Amino acid sequence: MPKTIRQSVTFKVAPEEVYEAFMDSRKHARFTGAAAKISREVGGPISAYDGYVEGSNVELVKNKKIVQIWRASDWPVGHYSRVTFTLNKIAGGTHLSFRQSGVPDEKYEAIKQGWIDFYWKPMRGMLEKA
Repeated sequence: MPKTIRQSVTFKVAPEEVYEAFMDSRKHARFTGAAAKISREVGGPISAYDGYVEGSNVELVKNKKIVQIWRASDWPVGHYSRVTFTLNKIAGGTHLSFRQSGVPDEKYEAIKQGWIDFYWKPMRGMLEKA
């Protein structure tokens, strides 16, 4: 049975900078250390981690919300999860609320930790560097 991951993280930068880290292919590649190709159009394709992750944009609200469908290359054929990044401006930065539904049960723990290790930590390092 698919599972849902919920996480939240704060960044000491404006929502615009967090949004661009996800949506700008070069910035996305910079913090992940792997090739990324991110469309800025609803319905447009996305690819990250040298093609390990693929999907498309479902909803884009500039600097506020990103909704995408994602799948990893080692998931069951045709299985996609839905990821939602919600950005809220707070004093001193941005609060990001994250939700990923439809995660294959056997991949849940690795993906849950993967967001922390491969997204939030390196993103913070790139965005908050002095």
